[in-house]
Amino acid sequence: MNTRHAVIDNPLGELTLVSDGAALIGLYFRHHWHRPPTQHFGPSIETTTDDVLAATRRQLTDYLAGERTDFEVPTRLDGNDTHRRIWQRLITIPYGQTLTYGELATELADGTTAQEVGAMVGRNPISIVVPCHRVVGKNGKLTGYAGGLQRKQFLLNLEEPAELREARLF
Repeated sequence: MNTRHAVIDNPLGELTLVSDGAALIGLYFRHHWHRPPTQHFGPSIETTTDDVLAATRRQLTDYLAGERTDFEVPTRLDGNDTHRRIWQRLITIPYGQTLTYGELATELADGTTAQEVGAMVGRNPISIVVPCHRVVGKNGKLTGYAGGLQRKQFLLNLEEPAELREARLF
């Protein structure tokens, strides 16, 4: 595998973007729960020297500025069939909406528990782009996030529809 990576700073802190040249294969926070060893990322490069990393950086900047609601970078999700099935489902959760771990487990209809779904969601290798932050606990409770609950709250607040945000103010 011909991987390479770049480390960028943004409002969420330091992020490591990992590319195989054709697709984004990793997006990790500095203290990510399930971050692979650095040697799996390949050499460190400037984002400008890799089209995938450059596009990811631009789109992340736009997303965090509230100017983008989805991502159009090619991704590759490596994992077993259940992991990929769950991660692909995360991509379909619309911007500004959430789903619970229990709802996701029910959708799978294969006996996977909400706790098992949570463990698999927590191993999502492409945070933010594959929006695992949109999965919440029962009754909308914030639980677990590989980048920390403050970042999860930040992302959910960023995506919160304006009418809901305004309603909370009054």
